[in-house]
Amino acid sequence: MYRVMEIEEILEVTENVRAFRFSENIDFTPGQFIMIWLPGVGEKPFSLAWKNMVMIKRVGPFTSKLFELKPGDRLWIRGPYGHGFQKKGNKIILIGGDMGIPPLYALARLWDFEDVTLLYWAENDGEIPLMDIENYVDNVVVKIPRDSRDFYTVLRETRGKFDHAYASGPETMLKAVLKAWEYRKVQVTMERYIKCGIGICGSCNLGKYLVCRDGPVFDGEKLLGLI
Repeated sequence: MYRVMEIEEILEVTENVRAFRFSENIDFTPGQFIMIWLPGVGEKPFSLAWKNMVMIKRVGPFTSKLFELKPGDRLWIRGPYGHGFQKKGNKIILIGGDMGIPPLYALARLWDFEDVTLLYWAENDGEIPLMDIENYVDNVVVKIPRDSRDFYTVLRETRGKFDHAYASGPETMLKAVLKAWEYRKVQVTMERYIKCGIGICGSCNLGKYLVCRDGPVFDGEKLLGLI
């Protein structure tokens, strides 16, 4: 069932990334997603960045329409759906890339840990959509890799320094994280084409799993042999 929510505020995060704050809070676990419907345009899934906020990058027709909205306009929302992160470890590392930040931002803001480091992998020093995440973590490290080998070396070094890793971003990055951590003590968010959001249509198939129903957060060990 859809909930109609008014947009209370729109924040410019970067030139092509905006944060949309809703009129109501949503009870959720970091890593869960909602479906946003615009009548006559379509419907897409987005990870929650906070109880009343999503962060969205303009990449196509649907998100371009969202960028035309103003405070006071309405969105049709259903969810949250899927399985979110599980709180594990005390000294943790968040590993993000591209628009993988929202679920990590929610995790850092909602849960308390003894020590939290964010490692953000940027393709360049242009748009880095971190919001004010530095207020909720102990260390922020932004890396611009020379090549994939450089990336993997850094990830291997993190494995012995932290109790647990949480990763969200492009699948190539997630594969490197899982390999570096040997698929253990790591949780990752997976992306597939999500249409129904509730495990009926099967469009988000990932081996024996459906991302919308069994994910989008998976323990690394469950993905061994799949990615």
